Amino acid sequence: MEKEFLNKLYMKSRADRIKGLSLSNVISMEDAILLKDDLHLPAEVADHMIENQIATYELPLGVAVNFLIDQKEYVVPMAVEEPSVIAAASSAAKMINLAGGFQTTIQNRTMIGQVVLKDIPDMIFARDMVIKHQKDILQKANEAHPSIVKRGGGAKEIIIRPIAADKTFHTPSFFVIHLHIETLEAMGANIIDTMVEAIKPYLEELTNGTALMAILSNYATECLATANCRIPVWSLGKGEYTGEEVRNRIIEACQLAIADPYRAVTHNKGIMNGIDSVVLATGNDWRAIEAGVHAFAARSGQYRSLSSWSKAENGDLLGSLTVPLPIGAVGGSINFHPAAQLSKRILGYQSAKELESIIVSVGLAQNLSALKALVTEGIQKGHMGLQAKSLAISAGAIGKEVKYVADHLKQRKNMNLAAAKEILRQLKEK
Repeated sequence: MEKEFLNKLYMKSRADRIKGLSLSNVISMEDAILLKDDLHLPAEVADHMIENQIATYELPLGVAVNFLIDQKEYVVPMAVEEPSVIAAASSAAKMINLAGGFQTTIQNRTMIGQVVLKDIPDMIFARDMVIKHQKDILQKANEAHPSIVKRGGGAKEIIIRPIAADKTFHTPSFFVIHLHIETLEAMGANIIDTMVEAIKPYLEELTNGTALMAILSNYATECLATANCRIPVWSLGKGEYTGEEVRNRIIEACQLAIADPYRAVTHNKGIMNGIDSVVLATGNDWRAIEAGVHAFAARSGQYRSLSSWSKAENGDLLGSLTVPLPIGAVGGSINFHPAAQLSKRILGYQSAKELESIIVSVGLAQNLSALKALVTEGIQKGHMGLQAKSLAISAGAIGKEVKYVADHLKQRKNMNLAAAKEILRQLKEK
């Protein structure tokens, strides 16, 4: 990767950014042509993706730079509409590179399918029968999807989860069986659903209960990704704040997000700005990821920060983020959506585990950038600098007018749509 062509991408035109990616060998000449043509999703493909399709709804696709993850450099595609997200991720990644970049740990990619039974006459008898016949249950599950078993995956374990009735919430008792399945490179929704449906009648027979449903769980507690980083304390200084002061304030801000769910929600939303953008760009299911991640944040019984920040023995700032990431490297729209395919080529990931490492690292970078801004100059300064362009576009500016309006808008005391329209009107009258 020829990094000099990626320097200050934010200052270059769109055409020069594409040229820079090509010259740095991040993308091929063929992909550069695709980008110049706006990478459209063909109408005939879109029409077969959903019901009642009438158009495509586009989001900007950009790239974050400076990412060094497990000693490998990445340019990271991100699909997002919010200003400052990509800039923030790139800035934080550059700072984290000073001490060796991100180090990640990925758990075994085990997904969970649930079979939920009700009206169980005897919970103890039902549990004993499932334990006694667990080999048969696993065999029936794997027989339902032999191709994944041939590749080394498949159903590996059964967990029994009786759920007691709750008078407060007026819920009855349930008898839930978890099937732990290794789906390899796929997220595996179809694999999981096929397997749990296959064992449902057998479980009814064993337990004398009635099946309510059989489906995957998006709460993938057996598919966790962790990113760690170190930031030299001297690099954290900002304006009137020393590096030590910024470090301490970041740690305190994280402690607040651990203690206060009202702060934790916004804290974690910032993390998901990064995670969702990459998940979406790579053709994965960001709704499933969001649901699972937020459930994980509440696993203690209170919704808390997903990340942790602490002080190293030498005074550096240490960061860590762990989230469930049941994403896929193959399957679904990943196999045919042009933007998802391009993102895969740009990242060059070889496995779903590698993609998990990239995604969790972007989330941690996003968190660092947001916290640093919050505890120093305030989040609004950086946001509003980029928001000026959005206001200019909303006011009707096009082409070179956007930069002119945005630059003059930043000089106004009140930066709003009315001011943008006034600046644009004055420009057109010249």
